[in-house]
Amino acid sequence: MSLIFGATNLRRRLEDPEGFVIAPGVYDGLSARLALAAGFDALYMTGAGTAASVHGQADLGICTLNDMRANAEMLANLSPSTPLLADADTGYGGPIMVARTTEQYARSGVAGFHIEDQVQTKRCGHLSGKQLVDSQTYTTRIRAAVQARQRMNSDIVVIARTDALQSLGYEESLARLRAARDAGADVGFLEGISSREQARQAVQDLAPWPLLLNMVEHGSTPSISAAEARELGFRIIIYPFATIGPALRAIQEGLATLKRDGLPGLDPALTPQALFRVCGLDESVQLDTEAGGGAFEGGVDLRTT
Repeated sequence: MSLIFGATNLRRRLEDPEGFVIAPGVYDGLSARLALAAGFDALYMTGAGTAASVHGQADLGICTLNDMRANAEMLANLSPSTPLLADADTGYGGPIMVARTTEQYARSGVAGFHIEDQVQTKRCGHLSGKQLVDSQTYTTRIRAAVQARQRMNSDIVVIARTDALQSLGYEESLARLRAARDAGADVGFLEGISSREQARQAVQDLAPWPLLLNMVEHGSTPSISAAEARELGFRIIIYPFATIGPALRAIQEGLATLKRDGLPGLDPALTPQALFRVCGLDESVQLDTEAGGGAFEGGVDLRTT
């Protein structure tokens, strides 16, 4: 049986009226492995997490297309049939660059990506002071992405994000999303939704076009569970800080313990083998053995007496 890749799986789920996608934010290979092991059947590559983990920088438009594509390719290919949604910021330039972004993401195995209407020096959608391009420039970005997808005959899903709510209001945001929909975008994304009532209204005003909800806890949007988002009518929900938030706190606590006690104080079950097994150690050993290799004949577990 041939492998069905993530983009096709995502598109099929969106075509199913009952389909609903839950995607925790991941930012590196370990966080993606843990999300897959937890049973999630879709992932989201967070731009904020990529900026923090790759560059140690805030989400202020620092990542380039090459940064994002390289991270996305690694994440997507850990489980090629699992849809990976990815941040594509502003598309990294004019129509030619947006088309290039689309092509590179598609070839890298990304299932879907969102492009926004901020200026090139963008910032996280849950920071204040965002600056926007005009509606025509935004629509041109979306059209360039859609046309690139069509030229490639790719199933990659184009998600149109607008950050206009904060400065231009709901009606202008709606107008921008409708223009993006008319330009061929597959999914809409109203960033910074500020109430449940506004969330429900957006779904109704843009129906039957599928919408994505960005669930950033302690940001602009009230905490809405996956079940509630589905009841409101959203088709996709992403959680950008789902893995990097807990990692931040755990790393801070572990380093404080190391600084104080001279040892990190790890759980005895957290052995090197346990870490590597999360990252596919047993599968790699099996592959070597089945191919006739002998690299692991002695096993990998320490023997204690």
